[in-house]
Amino acid sequence: MDKKITVIGAGNVGATAAQRVAEKELADVVLIDILEGIPQGKTLDLAEAAPIELYNSKIKGSQQYEDTANSDVVIITAGLPRKPGMSRDDLLTTNARIVKQVTREIAKYSPDTILIIVSNPLDAMCHVAYDVSGFPPNRVIGMAGVLDSARLRTFIAMELNVSVSNVHACVLGGHGDTMVPLPRYSTVAGIPIPDLLSDERIEALVDRTRKGGAEIVGLLKTGSAYYAPSAAAVEMAEAIIKDQNKILPCAAYLKGEYGFHDLFIGVPVKLGKSGIEQILELKLTDDESQALATSAQAVQNLVDTLKTLNY
Repeated sequence: MDKKITVIGAGNVGATAAQRVAEKELADVVLIDILEGIPQGKTLDLAEAAPIELYNSKIKGSQQYEDTANSDVVIITAGLPRKPGMSRDDLLTTNARIVKQVTREIAKYSPDTILIIVSNPLDAMCHVAYDVSGFPPNRVIGMAGVLDSARLRTFIAMELNVSVSNVHACVLGGHGDTMVPLPRYSTVAGIPIPDLLSDERIEALVDRTRKGGAEIVGLLKTGSAYYAPSAAAVEMAEAIIKDQNKILPCAAYLKGEYGFHDLFIGVPVKLGKSGIEQILELKLTDDESQALATSAQAVQNLVDTLKTLNY
């Protein structure tokens, strides 16, 4: 492969992301984790699956950041996962410390890479990575809207008993309980869902989307979601590696768009070889604008808390 993707964190999200990258043959893969033997064991297992699944990506597990040098994309999943009863925000201090350390090493060995942040609380962790790396804002991107939109698409497809391939959805805002699903911009084969579902059913799907991660945490009891988060991160990586100019909802650093300044928040962006090629501004109703402002304030509160922490 002539491309290289590093995944930081060999837990469920990271290892599954590495598997998806390898199986798609997007790039060679380096899987990094602080636990000795874990990334080596998982990448050896993935390598042994290659003759069956017929992929030729080279896969390496390591504790050494030297092995990540010259990565085209780095997916950061490192950090503590949520447990039942925890919010994403409860992870703030510990994961900020982890993301800070990881980003410093990545920036040292891959100064031209593009960062995809998955660690929670996601929007706040984007700020940590942005501040530590010194990268331009188009090269620090948060995986949030792709996952949240996928959850909404799933619930719409279940509700209407249609193929998920017919369903498109858009979710803005922070990756948390204040996220802003947009039914007006969500469609089934081009038909807006307000034409297909009652307001009551739409609100139920929106509410389930907001609580989608917590629902899975509650069911698993000892872990959090990883199949869908890894798929979302790899969709973003693929758009970058293949220079697809694909429009996806991602956490992006806003500099006046939607009326917000110096804040990572989920909005539609065009992803290509330079990372974020363009931020798209949707025309929002007053209610949607207010909901987005509420979500942005929740993110801002976390960022303000970060500034008070010695992490």
